[in-house]
Amino acid sequence: MTAPALRPTAAFFDLDKTIIAKSSTLAFSKPFQAGGLISRRAVLRSAYAQFVYLVGGADHDQMEKMRQFMSQLCAGWDVATVREIVADTLHNIVDPLVYDEAVSLIEAHRAAGRDVVVVSASGAEVVEPIAEMLGADLVIATRMEIADGKYTGEIAYYAYAEEKARAVRELAEQRDYDLAECYAYSDSVTDTPMLEAVGHAFAVNPDRELRKVAATHDWPVLVFTRPVTLRGRALPPAGPTLAALAVGGAVAVGGVLWASARKRRPDA
Repeated sequence: MTAPALRPTAAFFDLDKTIIAKSSTLAFSKPFQAGGLISRRAVLRSAYAQFVYLVGGADHDQMEKMRQFMSQLCAGWDVATVREIVADTLHNIVDPLVYDEAVSLIEAHRAAGRDVVVVSASGAEVVEPIAEMLGADLVIATRMEIADGKYTGEIAYYAYAEEKARAVRELAEQRDYDLAECYAYSDSVTDTPMLEAVGHAFAVNPDRELRKVAATHDWPVLVFTRPVTLRGRALPPAGPTLAALAVGGAVAVGGVLWASARKRRPDA
């Protein structure tokens, strides 16, 4: 009698302070200034917000303040200019911030045949290139409203807290993931719903509240301490980006999913 085929699985990674050591969006404040998008004062405000984020953790109040700050900051920005700046400065900004331990985990999950999904409250224009650089398969990220090629300052889809968990469950339905055998990693208590959605949850450099939740759920705690330059790692390159795939219920508010067309190895 033939054994039933195993269902596919995935590893879901938060981005900021889980894969990289800072807020991915705020890390680009200086290149945005050089590109004429923001003032020196805004760069200083970004640096302060980064400090508060790193020291205080990303609780709901802090995330709401950051959301409002970034929404107001990007109003009127030219979308093409933002994407060009991110593409031109990506390696210089992100390379020194990527945790070696996170890259090793991504490599291990890919070698085991799991999809790697980056799930982030940061903007898609920043998250997607970073995820592609890391060889991720899919991205769920926040999307800003766009009109006439410019950001309006309004958020079309916010990948945050319970919405992350909802998007993970919906993606699992689309791809037939066995969530009980899936993995998830995050540093923030705001991602508790996403961590609870999978069978193997890990708290990475957790804030104080997530550490308490992890102890209650008996989730392992991982400590990442070694930022590295990806140029020194032999990561398999991601394939060309596919057209965006809709995350069902998010279509009405503009939420989308990015996918890499990277081919699986025969043994994956």
